[in-house]
Amino acid sequence: MKKTAVVFAYHNVGVRCLKVLLARGIDVRLVVTHEDNPAETIWFESVATLCKDQGIDFISPTQATSPELFAQVQAIAPDFIFSFYYRNMLPVTLLACAKQGAYNLHGSLLPKFRGRVPVNWAVLHGETETGVTLHEMAAKPDAGAILAQTSVPILPDDTAYEVFGKLTVAAEQTLWNILPALLANDIQKLPNDLSRGSYFGGRKPEDGHIDWTQSAQILYNLHRAVAPPYPGAFTHIAGQTFTIGKARLVPTVPPTCQNLPLGLAVVDNCIFGVCGDARLLHITELLANGKPVSPAELQRVICLVPE
Repeated sequence: MKKTAVVFAYHNVGVRCLKVLLARGIDVRLVVTHEDNPAETIWFESVATLCKDQGIDFISPTQATSPELFAQVQAIAPDFIFSFYYRNMLPVTLLACAKQGAYNLHGSLLPKFRGRVPVNWAVLHGETETGVTLHEMAAKPDAGAILAQTSVPILPDDTAYEVFGKLTVAAEQTLWNILPALLANDIQKLPNDLSRGSYFGGRKPEDGHIDWTQSAQILYNLHRAVAPPYPGAFTHIAGQTFTIGKARLVPTVPPTCQNLPLGLAVVDNCIFGVCGDARLLHITELLANGKPVSPAELQRVICLVPE
């Protein structure tokens, strides 16, 4: 007899992990997902579309704590509850409806980077490695025992978008490999020692504001962490907002770029960001209102700034 599951899922990880459950023969009785936010750039796959294609019942409640949702899951009485990049915490009363356990797929190597947007935080902090963790859900976020982990490298020039692509594959592999043992109830659980980890909250678009007094490496990490399709790192000049689309860290400052003031500068028809340690970002794509800005256009704006 097939094992049953209720799945809370969103984003690319939600789509891929839901496909893994189906491929492993799990009877997914219900999927709970989110309505897309019209104010958010939707660059990822749709769990709702997958459910429509596969004929799976799905709902998009505004709250995971609603009595109606609890009653629906309780009536199903699934063997498992899974959460794959679902954005809301699930109450313990709901988790208790799963006869064989409730498990979450988190985008970091727990206990590091518990909480929100772990990929972006890992890149922002200059980490060289991250990964995914399948763990038991508990009252605290990302605090339950660990079932499985898979690590991926963060290369020096990787953006959060690129790292997220690696984690999507790692999530699929992790779930695929652990499911046979999980279904057989033959799992070796590992402790999730929160005292050795870290917790981070969500990020807002305004958190991408650039403080040019910081070092080039810190600002390059900020750019990589929030580069498009995320909202991007941005600065203001003469009342206009400029967002970095693409950039790289300049290893050696050329003579023509020495002693420049902090912030955006145009030298030899190239755009640079001058940082607090006098090092540079070479900005190969600068955007204003979503449109590319040429070096000549930027220079005209810079000239409007009083001496």
